[in-house]
Amino acid sequence: MSMKRLAIFLMLMLGAAAAWAQLADTNESARAMLGKWIEARRLSSQEKQDWLLGREMLSDRIQMLRKEAAALREKIGQSTNETADVDRKLDDLRGQERQLQEAADRMRAQVSDMEARVKGMLARAPEPVREKVKQLAQRLPENSADTKIGLPERYQNVIGILNELGKANGEIARVTEIRDLKGKPTQVETVYVGLAQAYYVSAGGEAGVGHPGPSGWEWRPANELAPRITEVIQMLQNKASPRFVPLPVQIP
Repeated sequence: MSMKRLAIFLMLMLGAAAAWAQLADTNESARAMLGKWIEARRLSSQEKQDWLLGREMLSDRIQMLRKEAAALREKIGQSTNETADVDRKLDDLRGQERQLQEAADRMRAQVSDMEARVKGMLARAPEPVREKVKQLAQRLPENSADTKIGLPERYQNVIGILNELGKANGEIARVTEIRDLKGKPTQVETVYVGLAQAYYVSAGGEAGVGHPGPSGWEWRPANELAPRITEVIQMLQNKASPRFVPLPVQIP
């Protein structure tokens, strides 16, 4: 082989070796880049999955918070309605309390007036009747405007006294009394006709007539009525047959 050919052959071989070395470097770079691209794709895919999972979890959390907010608003609405109901009930109770207080004030005024009237009636009632209702009368307040006695008890006392007065007013009662006649105490039999008229007679034939006055009962002698009064007493004792007996009556 000539030197010229040998030189050309060597040059070709060197070029081929250089090209091969350059190609090898290029392939290595390509593999490295491919590996990085694959890794980038893997990381991107993982991040996408993580993002999708996070978005789903965030969406669920948002839905839960919305439900909690809706439930809270509902409870607030119910609480508001309940508060309004309580306010209305309180207003109703206050109104009822005012009505009860007004009714109590009216009843207090009425019973005070009744107590005053009852005291006046007792002052004009016969002594036996006053004695019969003595305990009830003692329960009447001295000052109706300033008393600690409750309304029910005050009404009960007044009604009890009025019942006894009404009963006595429809009866003819015979009682034994001690009366001052001619300056000395004398036992007499007295007949009370209701609450407005009375007659008495003693064993000695002394008789009289009585009726209620401004400051109590007033009595006047009426000895001429002794036989008639005695006859009435005998009829009340079932010792004589009932018949009409005329006796004087004073109309107040």
